[in-house]
Amino acid sequence: MTANTPLTSHEIHLASRPTGTPTPENFRLVRAEVPEPGPGQILVRNTWMSVDPYMRGRMDDAESYIPPFALDAPLEGGAVGEVVASRAGSVPVGATVSHFLGWREYAVLDADSATVVDTRRVPARAHLGILGTPGLTAYVALTETAPVRPGDTVYVSAAAGAVGSAAGQIARRLGATTVIGSAGGAAKTHALTEDFGFDTALDYRTAPIGEQLAKAAPDGIDVYVDNVGGDHLEAALDALRVNGRVAAVGAISGYNAVEPAPGPRNLYHVVTKRLSLRGVLVSDHYHRFPEYLDRASGWLADGTLRTRETVLDGIERAPEALLGVLGGANTGKMLVRLG
Repeated sequence: MTANTPLTSHEIHLASRPTGTPTPENFRLVRAEVPEPGPGQILVRNTWMSVDPYMRGRMDDAESYIPPFALDAPLEGGAVGEVVASRAGSVPVGATVSHFLGWREYAVLDADSATVVDTRRVPARAHLGILGTPGLTAYVALTETAPVRPGDTVYVSAAAGAVGSAAGQIARRLGATTVIGSAGGAAKTHALTEDFGFDTALDYRTAPIGEQLAKAAPDGIDVYVDNVGGDHLEAALDALRVNGRVAAVGAISGYNAVEPAPGPRNLYHVVTKRLSLRGVLVSDHYHRFPEYLDRASGWLADGTLRTRETVLDGIERAPEALLGVLGGANTGKMLVRLG
C-alpha cells in the first residue's frame, strides 16, 4: 500500500434495521479505502469471519449488554487474519491474530485489541469456533453456570450449532452419563449421534419437543443448556429433577419476534423443584480462556472433541450466512472464508 495506490476493502454495512426476520435488503456491500495503521496499530487481512446468532439483536436499536450496530457502518464480529502491516512491536507482520473487526476484508485496529493465535496444531479458523467464544461459552455453562456432576443426564437444545455441539461433548468429558440433544431435521440429528457423540437426538420438527424429551429421559434430567428458549425451555422445566440446573445461553426461537415472547407456562417448577436458572454471557469469562484452551486442545488432540463447520465463500455472502444461522442452516460453526 502506497500513497499512489491506496488499499481498498469490501465491507458489509447495516443499511436498515429489520422488523421481524432480516432480509438481504438490510445489508449493503460497500467498497472503502483502508487507512494506514497509526502508532500502536496493525493492519490485518481477514481470512475468516464468524457469524453468530447474537448478531441479530445488535441489528435493533435497543439497549442490551452490547451496543447495537450503527447504520451505514460496517458490522462487527469475530475474525482471524494475517497481519500485513504493523506499527506495534508486540505484533509483527506475518502473525495470525483473532480480533473483533470482521465483516470487512481488511481491518485496522489497536494491537492490544488483537490476540496472536498459534496455528501450528489447529487451523486459524478453529479460534472462531471450538477454540473461540462458542467453545468457551459451552465450557463455562457446564463448569460454572450449571455445573455438570458425574452421573448427570444433560439436555442441550440447538445441539447441532457451534455452542450446542461443543456443550454435548464437554458434558461427557465432565462426567455426564447421558447426553441428549435436539435439533431440526434428519441430517442434524444424525450428526448429533454420529459425529458429536450424543446418546439421543431429538428432531423438534417431527413431534412436540416436550413429548420427545419425556420419552428420552423418563427419569428426568439434571442439566439443561438452553440455546432456544420457548417450548424447549418449557419442556426442560418439566423434565428437570429436583435441584436441576439451567444455563441460559440464548433464545434463538424469539430473536426475530416483533412482540415479546410469552414465558414458559410452567415457570413455577423453578420453585417447587428448587431449580437454578442462570444466564451466561461469555464476555464475563474471558479470564478463563487459558484454562479452557489448555483442556480443549488436549481433547481435540485425542479425538474426544470434534467440530464441524458450515462455510460460505466471499464477503458478499456474509449476510446470507447470518440469515442462514437464524434459520438453522448451519451444522456446527458458521464461517465465511474471505481469503
